[in-house]
Amino acid sequence: MSHAESRTVVVLAAGEGKRMKSATPKMLHRLLGRTLLGHVLVAAEAAEADRTIVVVGHKADQVRAHLAEIAPAATPVLQAEQNGTGHAVRIALDAVPETGGTVVVLNADVPLLRPATVAALIEAHEESKAGATVLAAEVADPTGLGRVVRDANGNLERIVEERDATAEQRAIREINAGIYAFDAALLREALGKLSTDNDQGEEYLTDVFGLLAAVDHPVGVYVAADAQETLGCNDRAELARLRALLRDRVNTAWMRSGVTIMDPATTWIDVTATVEPDAVIDQNTQLLGDTRVAAHAVVGPDVTLVDTAVAEGATVLRAHCVGAQVGPEATVGPYSYLRPGTTLGRKAKVGGFVETKNAELGDGAKVPHLSYVGDAAIGPKANIGAGTIFANYDGVKKHRTTVGEAAFVGSDTVLIAPVEIGPGAYVAAGSAIAKDVPPGNLGVTRAPQRNVEGWTERRRAGTASAEAAERAERESGGNAER
Repeated sequence: MSHAESRTVVVLAAGEGKRMKSATPKMLHRLLGRTLLGHVLVAAEAAEADRTIVVVGHKADQVRAHLAEIAPAATPVLQAEQNGTGHAVRIALDAVPETGGTVVVLNADVPLLRPATVAALIEAHEESKAGATVLAAEVADPTGLGRVVRDANGNLERIVEERDATAEQRAIREINAGIYAFDAALLREALGKLSTDNDQGEEYLTDVFGLLAAVDHPVGVYVAADAQETLGCNDRAELARLRALLRDRVNTAWMRSGVTIMDPATTWIDVTATVEPDAVIDQNTQLLGDTRVAAHAVVGPDVTLVDTAVAEGATVLRAHCVGAQVGPEATVGPYSYLRPGTTLGRKAKVGGFVETKNAELGDGAKVPHLSYVGDAAIGPKANIGAGTIFANYDGVKKHRTTVGEAAFVGSDTVLIAPVEIGPGAYVAAGSAIAKDVPPGNLGVTRAPQRNVEGWTERRRAGTASAEAAERAERESGGNAER
């Protein structure tokens, strides 16, 4: 590690979050690709800690399961009774009794917190040798928030809640962000002295600061560069506000890196997605999960990509793609659905109203219109006519269809898998193909056409169709072809 101090991160994630009014624990609500807890754990990585402890409580099993997925090295510690923040930190440290150095305490509901801010807080704390350091933020409207009252040396004198503040103190715009760095030994000692003698009957972590000051250990204050980083989340309205703020932050970063975003207000890019310079993202577009968009690609308008890769120069218009690979200069849409396992080669085309699943399109292959392509491999330069169905499911098992290089499948065709259309083969429009078509052959299953003379006049007498037929016969002198 690049620092001499031992470091421990404690993330407080035990609360129920009653105001969310949700069956899902508050810390597991999502915004832009991560949960609230997930965002905070990413910020915590900047601490380069020896250990990370996550205090769990409400629906602890769900939170533990999520933690195992996103941060398996973190240690969950159960706070069975939510007896306050001081109690939570105390049981976290009881789980690692030999811990020394610096302890960083983070709340799990501050998803906009930047890693750089965590690192700067720790650096300021360790350089000052303070007993503790409080992260503060300067806000335009501090109503309802705890004010940071400093002493003559600029250190923390105390944190005053609004209900207890004087008029002078209420004018203070520096507020407590609820994020702290502590000297581990001094924190342990102070936690052992906390009282529940307050209106909530809980152990308050903020009471530690008074205990430290009483024994002449100063408490420093570090002010975050951006107050938005310290915003918490208590209900769905606040979650939506944080989501929009994070959207704007993410979009601004991509635009400054060389990406064109036509309408940032309607573009949502997960923090887990990547976009290369000179890509163009049009309005009403979502790039979700592990989506990657390469240079000179155009995505949107009205596109949702989930875990999808779009290669250089490709275009995706008004489409929904999940787990797909869109090759260089390929085109998709409008109104098409690419499902997992879809791979498009260079200059391949999926046109309007097409659904694909486990389908591979070779370079230059085309499925232009109104088709379903499931469990298929389509060779380079092959053309699939409008209204073609790859019938891949027999009611029990899925089967695969292969269409060879430069083959041509006519419109309104059903390819009944398993079946192979050879390179250069043709399938006549309107066919139902259940047997292989060898290379260079024409596959056709249509019955011979016959025209029943006078059918409309006999069977649809008195209709507009019958009248039109009679009129045509009269005009042709009764010599219309039968």
